[in-house]
Amino acid sequence: MNGPLVGRMQGFGTTIFAEMSALAVRTGAINLGQGFPDEDGPAGVLAAAVASIEGGGNQYPPGPGLPVLRRAVAEQRRERYGLDYDPDTEVLVTVGATEAIASAVLALTENGDEVIAFEPFYDSYAATIALSGAVLRPVTLRPSGGRFTFDPGELRAAVTPRTRAILVNTPHNPCGTVFTGEELAEIAALCVEHDLVAITDEVYEYLTFDDAVHRPLAAFEGMRERTVSISSAGKTFSVTGWKTGWVCAPARYVDAVRTVKQFLTYVGSGPWQEAVAHGLAHELDWVEALRKTLQSKRDRLMTGLEAAGFTVLRPQGTYFVQADISGLGHTDGLTLARALPELAGVVCVPTQVFYADPSRGARYVRFAFCKKDEVIDEAVARLRRL
Repeated sequence: MNGPLVGRMQGFGTTIFAEMSALAVRTGAINLGQGFPDEDGPAGVLAAAVASIEGGGNQYPPGPGLPVLRRAVAEQRRERYGLDYDPDTEVLVTVGATEAIASAVLALTENGDEVIAFEPFYDSYAATIALSGAVLRPVTLRPSGGRFTFDPGELRAAVTPRTRAILVNTPHNPCGTVFTGEELAEIAALCVEHDLVAITDEVYEYLTFDDAVHRPLAAFEGMRERTVSISSAGKTFSVTGWKTGWVCAPARYVDAVRTVKQFLTYVGSGPWQEAVAHGLAHELDWVEALRKTLQSKRDRLMTGLEAAGFTVLRPQGTYFVQADISGLGHTDGLTLARALPELAGVVCVPTQVFYADPSRGARYVRFAFCKKDEVIDEAVARLRRL
């Protein structure tokens, strides 16, 4: 082992997001890499946070989260998806979805267990599975019919007697796929058959486009009692810096996740929790307007990327477009991403870093479209230099 870092975390250095954002700052390039919007969320949500701070809500909130937010989350799941959760025992507030995922994986898996995840996957998945001592079993999403999807046979083949859990991200980052009812039913049937726990990352649940509709895995037969559903406010209300998320699950799973979570961050920020509760209760019209705006931005970026020579796949949700670089004569996304700020003054993220085997994603890079129209326009104008 080199240095003091424990062996199971060797290979997990600085995240690609930190590297590419630092590259953007150093070169003055337009940052279409990291998925953060450059405009603030709804005024009512921001005002609620200020009011909470000025009103004295600045001390530790309760460990499970403020009751007002837990009730708002439970009501959201009931009204939107028909899923009933007890806000006192089945909802837990976390410091963003990333902490929720880490706490769930650490609480529910251990040495030798296997966890299935669809690759490419958000980079924290592999790291938290490694921290738990479990083994990652990737199932690759591949382009088919203009979108990324999985082979049901490959998914079934990934299950072994040691499989404990499956991580499901829909709408999917970085591919932009929104799993269909048929795809989710396939996953649900597998979980029931093999008694697997499902940990679902649903942070982009409101940000779907065209005719795609997000359906939570917990709503499928046999899944309410075996699913740890995770979402957050960051993407929904364009407040990614607030790091306010939540877990909805049967009480025994919430108890397990909370046991780990309390020793990671103890509690999250109280003012953000009050503000997010306001958002869930009063600002969903703003969120719907955001969804429509993002769909327009997606189309704007896709048109520009195609004009610059990229082959793009049409995302059904999230902030991101996957672009195939092979038509530009490039074969390695990481090399191109590191060179792109000098070549064109634009930063992207190489998709290969989200694969267990990077070669499977070497031909793709990811661009974010959660930016102002003029920023997108300038970025694609620069990319035409390629």
